[in-house]
Amino acid sequence: MLFIKFSLLCFGASIAHAAIPSPTAVGSDLWMLFQNDLDWPTAAEHDSSILLGAQTYNEALSVCGRLNEALAPTNGTFFHSDIQNILAYVALGNGTSPSQKYWVGGGSTSTHSQLCPSVSESGLSSTSCADKLPVLCANSAPNRISNQTDLSLTWQVQVNSGNLAVTGTRDHLSFRFLGIPYADEPARWTYSPPLYRITDYFSSHFRVALRSATSSSKLKPVMFFIHGGAFTGGEGSDSDLDGGNSAIRGDVVVVTINYRLGALGFLALGDGVTNGNYGLADQITALKWVQAHIASFGGDPSRVTIFGQSAGAAAVRALLGSPPAFGLFVGAIAQSNLAGLAYGTTYSEYYTIEQEVEVAAGAFVDEVGCGNGTAADVLACLKAASWQTLQTAPDAPRYLVVDGTYLTRDRLSVDGKGPVASNAHVIFGWMAGDGADVAGSYALSNTTQATSIEGIPIAANLTASILASGLFPRPSTGNETLDTFNVTARIATDGEFRCLDQATAYSADLHNSFESMWTYQFDRSYMGYEPIPGICDPPITPTHPFGDPSLPYFQCHSGELYFTWGNLGQGSLPFRDEFDLPFEQAAVDAWTAFARTYNPNPDLRYLRARGYTSTATALNEWGLWEDVKSNAPVRIWAWPSRGSDGWLEQKQCEILGLPLNFYEH
Repeated sequence: MLFIKFSLLCFGASIAHAAIPSPTAVGSDLWMLFQNDLDWPTAAEHDSSILLGAQTYNEALSVCGRLNEALAPTNGTFFHSDIQNILAYVALGNGTSPSQKYWVGGGSTSTHSQLCPSVSESGLSSTSCADKLPVLCANSAPNRISNQTDLSLTWQVQVNSGNLAVTGTRDHLSFRFLGIPYADEPARWTYSPPLYRITDYFSSHFRVALRSATSSSKLKPVMFFIHGGAFTGGEGSDSDLDGGNSAIRGDVVVVTINYRLGALGFLALGDGVTNGNYGLADQITALKWVQAHIASFGGDPSRVTIFGQSAGAAAVRALLGSPPAFGLFVGAIAQSNLAGLAYGTTYSEYYTIEQEVEVAAGAFVDEVGCGNGTAADVLACLKAASWQTLQTAPDAPRYLVVDGTYLTRDRLSVDGKGPVASNAHVIFGWMAGDGADVAGSYALSNTTQATSIEGIPIAANLTASILASGLFPRPSTGNETLDTFNVTARIATDGEFRCLDQATAYSADLHNSFESMWTYQFDRSYMGYEPIPGICDPPITPTHPFGDPSLPYFQCHSGELYFTWGNLGQGSLPFRDEFDLPFEQAAVDAWTAFARTYNPNPDLRYLRARGYTSTATALNEWGLWEDVKSNAPVRIWAWPSRGSDGWLEQKQCEILGLPLNFYEH
């Protein structure tokens, strides 16, 4: 599997490549094989290997040696427990026969007439050493989490794409290319052209197979992740967003990117020159890089799925309506896109440039000491200011704007009246308690229900209607402050996530805006964004010392990420009950299935070949995730998972002024 991390501004150190192996130099694709069940405490018990093309046995020994490896040993778990699933997976991917043999370690090579050890799905056997068989090399690279990658020369590998030479590395799960620059460093508030000429940079991230120049093997689908952080923070190199587990388990190439943030990424001034959306343009530039180069890393440029969470989901939404992005992706997953009331508004309803100047940029230029003079003077002053001054100003712009090029309308045109990426397959989803994190301060003992709701903030006249409706009943647990906050969090979830994400899917389906449309709600979470400490964890009990997810707790913003990435092991986080592991497996399998087929229900042939029995059993028991055309339009991700009985919280959304037909007006 392959994991690639892009950086717009960070260039790695130049290295000499003469001794570093590449697919072209060894004359073969390199396909990483590892039976990843995501059970991280036992991951070290599974061996890893690298599959190469057909060679004689002597040639096999030589080519593995060029990778600083021997042939795969026959005395580890790779052969004792994983080999049948590994080879069934290879056969499914390549269309080869189950009887296909592969060279493995342990043979003598003094003459061509001797027999040498080989393996097939039927087990070990002996084959003439002069025969040409595919090769299984060992992969002894260490199993490290992403921010502790071993960059030593032993594990390095090079990929060439046109005149681009990229040196990466491998670990126990994936090939990794870190910090690849996808554009020249742009001047402030200019758009960055794609970068095609850089050579000799140490780069990075995940992939299952690296291709030789003459390869005819199938390319892998690409998952292109856009991080969140309110368009002011976050980074693609966050270890929680490491793509190694998804890549190797899901048979995909994973790309994560950085892009310009805050004022540097989103300033618009109304001067006819500084038009904003620089961060969005960076994302499109990175997608163009993918189109140009990802095939050399084994990725299929015709099968790119963009996905993002929080502000990254807002970016996905924007790209679905951005004409320069059309044709650069086919799949799209928006995880917890903000839309609707209060803080959520501007992530899905875009200011004009003039409105941004009025709301933020006008005050911003004064705050950084650049408010005097002509438009040219203001821009020159801003270009001379330190980036710290620009990024930390109270009114530093972070807004997507209608600039006429990257965004031409103030919202995504799911009403059939504007540009959309009509060839895309789309998923929108949210956490059951997404709004708990944006609901303002946690209630105090003397906080009234009305005051708590208005802290979202919500206007007093709407607060009165909400309380009078009886649609948001206050629980009676005996914990007064928690009962008050429960209602506030529910309103915030409806008003800033659930209602308009559902309305988006409803209208998109009504107008056939996309090829397919799917929605979900996560009712199980792990930690998450927690500005109010302690609210996102299930209660600790004598039988569940890490928390019991079967008991009530807030499923907070970002609480799905450990599951959808398969990365509980990145931080050695404990499984809280017997369902965390199979739930994580099912989530990764659904997300990567969507990248492979644009359907989040994994192909049972794939699950059987890979030995993913837990997910196969769960799907059989739960039934399929149905798209929004069904009577169960929202998939409820829990254990067990299920379809919904129609759209969720419709009456509540109506009282908030965010009805299902919101985008039909």
